[in-house]
Amino acid sequence: MDVDKMFKLPSLPASAGQKRKMPDAPTPEMLKKYRQTESEPSSAPHPLPTNGKGKGRAATVEEDEGDYDNAADRDVYDGEEDDEGRFFGGGLNNEQQQILDIFDKAGDGEDGPTLDLPGLRRQLGKFERIVTKNAEMRGKFPDDPSKFIDSESDLDGALKQFLPLTQNPPLFFPELVKSGVVALLTNLLSHENTDIAIDVIEVVRELTDEDVGAEVDDFDEEDNEGTSAESSGRAYKTRLAMGELIDELLNNSLLDLLVSNLSRLDEEEETDSQGVFHILGVFENLLSFMPPLAEQIVSDTNLLPWLLKRIQQKEYDSNKQYASEILAILLQDNRDIILKVGEMNGMDILLQGLSQYRKKDPGDSEEVEYMENLFDIVCSLLSQPEMKKAFVDNEGVELMVLMMKEKLLAKTRSIKVLNYALQTEDGSEGCEKFVQALGLKTFFSAFMGKGEGKKKKLNATSSFEDEEHLLGILVSLFTNLASDTPERIRLIAKFVENGYEKVDRLLEMREVAENKLKSVEKEINMEKRVMQANKEEITDIEETEWYLRRIDSGLSSLQNADYILAWMCMEDDGAMTHARVLLARKDQSFKSVVAVLSEFKDNIGDDEEEEEEQGTMENVQKMILNQLIAFIQGLE
Repeated sequence: MDVDKMFKLPSLPASAGQKRKMPDAPTPEMLKKYRQTESEPSSAPHPLPTNGKGKGRAATVEEDEGDYDNAADRDVYDGEEDDEGRFFGGGLNNEQQQILDIFDKAGDGEDGPTLDLPGLRRQLGKFERIVTKNAEMRGKFPDDPSKFIDSESDLDGALKQFLPLTQNPPLFFPELVKSGVVALLTNLLSHENTDIAIDVIEVVRELTDEDVGAEVDDFDEEDNEGTSAESSGRAYKTRLAMGELIDELLNNSLLDLLVSNLSRLDEEEETDSQGVFHILGVFENLLSFMPPLAEQIVSDTNLLPWLLKRIQQKEYDSNKQYASEILAILLQDNRDIILKVGEMNGMDILLQGLSQYRKKDPGDSEEVEYMENLFDIVCSLLSQPEMKKAFVDNEGVELMVLMMKEKLLAKTRSIKVLNYALQTEDGSEGCEKFVQALGLKTFFSAFMGKGEGKKKKLNATSSFEDEEHLLGILVSLFTNLASDTPERIRLIAKFVENGYEKVDRLLEMREVAENKLKSVEKEINMEKRVMQANKEEITDIEETEWYLRRIDSGLSSLQNADYILAWMCMEDDGAMTHARVLLARKDQSFKSVVAVLSEFKDNIGDDEEEEEEQGTMENVQKMILNQLIAFIQGLE
């Protein structure tokens, strides 16, 4: 009976944005780790364990449990006799009843964890002695596992006793650091027995989890025993204690030791595969707690090449998915890491990984998340100009066009990638390649909403989000395709054909964005009136916050739609006349388009600390908007 397992809190379910947990069901390999094989016939006095773990106690428990297999299936005794005494005793012997009484007493406490600092110090002293004894026995008998297997079993059990420390980090973590035991823990990551190293990895993962201490906080909140200030103070102390522990782990070469275990663990073995999963969990915890650590991880370890190599493996599994998620976290807004991925031919690796979803959908929701991770990583890479060129050179545009043709989950994600790839002046080459690869036909099929009825599948993206990306691609095409080039002429022709149906669709998108924006603007106006009534000053901070809320709630799509509409009116008189008629039907005119574009122009480049290159691009945007506004104003 694994007592620690009985009292371990359940894991959170795996989902986007949450910590990933391995399945709770034990595998045969896991069972081998925590119990010895069945005992031999009684003629052998004291048989040695055969699984290399030395779990002598496990055999005794199993023997006891075997005697009461039938009793376990009976009704549980509720502690009370019936009138006739038929269920007196509940079928339990004295020893079993004593064990249950101990458990009941332990569960009756309402004062939180029973472990205190003196108890922790005794536990840490015992742990040091166990580590020392194991090292001595391995040194004396390196070729005779039977001599050190008992000490290995004791070490395994001692490591499990670190898990309850997560219940009160402000009390226990500083003592853990002060005792010097953290150095012993990290040293065990290079233990000859990989199972011991995996035990340490699991302990480190639990100690650094972002939910550490949450049980105590939740308990206090449910009982309403503390104020919000007290809860905030407790959370601050918890983070302080975790930061101290993580610093000590890093000072003892935790990162290098974790990556070295990635290399020596064999994922063909279930236990080792779980060990790899836990290592990735530690990296996720560290990056969640300390995001700037990404640069140190990439520069000081070989984690990045390992992640790229891992996602190249053909077979899909949980570790492949987790590797893609860690890679996505590392790349967030970090130019140096993105360029390093480019040096490792990362763009080609990722596009090859995505190509398998050109003709088929992922098998389940977890694989859908893996696919989305790859798309997100490509989008992160495309934030840098050098990677946009790599995307074009590795035929990324052609691959996305092919994905757009298929009515699969990858279709909408490929549109998102193209939106990122074609943006800014650095996307000009990609815009030309997109038209040359016959992307306009496929694109406008999606733009007109054809085949959307078949898209209602697992994890399908929202229509409004898809429309935002479609409009973004058109903005890039109108901005980057040079006048009078074959590519631009083909773009204009698409809007002219079929009685300007694309202009109709564009104004439909404009109306949807406008209606979506109105509700948010009502809320903002109410907030302004409240502040004015209270005589509160409305600063630039509030104005910026309100503007960003409007951007997220439809203003961005409205600006893009009017930008495209203004270009079409300038390029084709027939489109201009058609748009005027459609606007008039809604009691609108080009004045509303001018108002939207004017606000768009006024909010470009407000940050004076922008880099010079970014400032140059913004000047180009403003110049284009000035010309469009002047033209539309002339139509009134």
